[in-house]
Amino acid sequence: MKALILKSFGGPESFELRDVPKPVPHAGQVLVRVHATAINPLDFQVRRGDYSDLVPLPAITGHDVSGVVEAVGPGVTSFVPGDEVWYTPQIFDGPGSYAEYHVAAEGIIGKKPPTLSHLEAASLTLVGGTAWEALVVRAALSVGESILVHGGAGGVGHVAIQLAKAMGARVFTTVREANLEFARSLGADVVIDYEKEDYVDVILRETGGHGVDVVFDTIGGNTLSRSPDALAQLGRVVSIVDIAQPQNLLQAWGKNASYHFVFTRQNRGKLDELSTLVARGQLRPHVGAVYSLADIPLAHALLESPNKDLRGKIAIAVEPQAHLVSAKG
Repeated sequence: MKALILKSFGGPESFELRDVPKPVPHAGQVLVRVHATAINPLDFQVRRGDYSDLVPLPAITGHDVSGVVEAVGPGVTSFVPGDEVWYTPQIFDGPGSYAEYHVAAEGIIGKKPPTLSHLEAASLTLVGGTAWEALVVRAALSVGESILVHGGAGGVGHVAIQLAKAMGARVFTTVREANLEFARSLGADVVIDYEKEDYVDVILRETGGHGVDVVFDTIGGNTLSRSPDALAQLGRVVSIVDIAQPQNLLQAWGKNASYHFVFTRQNRGKLDELSTLVARGQLRPHVGAVYSLADIPLAHALLESPNKDLRGKIAIAVEPQAHLVSAKG
């Protein structure tokens, strides 16, 4: 099979397309022909060596799969060959999704929503699971509460807006001017152009000085340290960004705030919950760009670019027909 191999830690040129042996499913495992995968910030962090102690080289990386079951190992009862499935491979535990085939444990795999194409499904597995972990599990966002989603046009952010609306929250989000209408189309109630307005001022004005109940941070840095200024008493901050240096969070103490740092966990339950929202028309990932398996280095370069004009996710078509919705849909 073809696979994109990370030869060494470094820039996008560190990848090489190679022929490697096709994996074989063992007991409790499922072999999937990968139709599509996607690109996440975690992918380029792994590539440049941020987690070098956890990724032995050479490695097949990648963290999203949408595809079709090719074969099942002994003991597998939930799937049969031909089933369309989606999942996030176990992170830092074996080969990833930048390949034509992938093997995974039965328990982390879900049935792909039939109304999504493989490209769309692959664009939702990791970011959808991350948003669910952040808003539902950690923040425990409730009906009638308010939330600020930083970076609402990004891969995780655009999903978080839709999830928060489905949960009955009032949603504030920050985007650049070009993405104002995009954020509104996702259901955001108050869209803030962070290049022209101070989001703390806008939120305090819009909430009568109360602040928001939850802040979802997808940016880090100054965004994380300033978020308590926009937070209500007993508010919650959930961040998915590594803290590269110590942060002064003194303002959070006066708000009796709680902080949660999320590194998503894989399980079928979250995928099934996301599938329900997709079926209800309350959630749909936006694919902003599509590349081939061989052109993943270009996709990495685009996602890392500080001046990228990109909405939603970058998807990778491993199979030529990955853009098509299943005939079941």
